[in-house]
Order: sequence, then C-alpha cells, then structure tokens
Amino acid sequence: MKTAISLPDEIFAEGEHLAKRLKVSRSELYAKAIAEFVSRHAPEAVTDALDAVCEQVEPDASFARRAAKKTLRRSEW
Repeated sequence: MKTAISLPDEIFAEGEHLAKRLKVSRSELYAKAIAEFVSRHAPEAVTDALDAVCEQVEPDASFARRAAKKTLRRSEW
C-alpha cells in the first residue's frame, strides 16, 4: 500500500540516517516502525487471543484441586 505522509525535517533526516545504517529501504524502516508502534499500543490483542484460546479449552479443576491439597499439606496452620 502506498501512502503519503508529512514529517518534520529533523525526523525525516533521522529516519534516512537510520535506514542507511540498518541497510533497509525507507519504506521498510517506516513499515517496521509503524508495526512496532501498533504492537505496543494494542496489548488488548494479546489478551483477546488468550481469551479465545481459553474459551476453546475445557477447564480441568482436578489439577488445581490436587495442587492446592499438596500445598495445604505442607503449610502450617
């Protein structure tokens, strides 16, 4: 997808310098930068994905029950 954006001269120059240093195209640099920015601002996406997985898995309380009993046996009351 092609797009046109406006950047302050200083940010554009820093981007050009970084692209040359990393040996990537300007487009690749901007695409990576936007992808990283989006991922940092979408933590709910991870939660949503985990929620979807949990909805598909049947709960097995027996493991939790056994673990709780072992823990309680070792604890002083």
